[in-house]
Amino acid sequence: MRLFNGDRLLVATHNSGKLEEVADLLKDYGISVVGAAEAGLDEPVEDGVTFIENARIKAHAAVKATGLPALADDSGIEIDALGGAPGVYTADWAETPNGRDFEMAMRRTHEELEAVGASNPRVARFCCTFVLAWPDGHDEVFEGRMEGQVVWPMRGALGHGYDPVFQPVGYDVTFGEMDRWEKNKISHRADAFKKLSVVFGK
Repeated sequence: MRLFNGDRLLVATHNSGKLEEVADLLKDYGISVVGAAEAGLDEPVEDGVTFIENARIKAHAAVKATGLPALADDSGIEIDALGGAPGVYTADWAETPNGRDFEMAMRRTHEELEAVGASNPRVARFCCTFVLAWPDGHDEVFEGRMEGQVVWPMRGALGHGYDPVFQPVGYDVTFGEMDRWEKNKISHRADAFKKLSVVFGK
């Protein structure tokens, strides 16, 4: 495994919430982060069929555009009763002509679960894949998961994405009801980051 020995890292996301979470995770390593928007990057076409493929697309596109090492993630929710959907297409389910509408996506998810007669608990998991890429084309891959269930109705106005309908194992609140920094300690992204942190030498 290749270690990262720089002090500046491009985080290939336009999602400000995700950028803040990654910056918080990296603060103890003395690494400053630059977001994709700050770097003036366009969002590449994510046409992969797995989380790893999409994270690689974003990381290597960012490296090519800036010459900086780049960290990208792809994440989503897999629901067993829907055959793992929406999975890698989680964000696509929220797309509208006016931007992403995750409330619409959560309603669609609930309707599809009802249509197939899914029993409770409706087992699901959040998945996160980090890819750290270097200018010479090398990359390292780290995967994380958080098991839980999809609940209805939506609960909580915190977090983002599907957080209001995801209740993690061992908790009686959804991610949408949980303090974001507390969630950040146990989430699928935190799980992936624990594995990623090895490359920073700690």
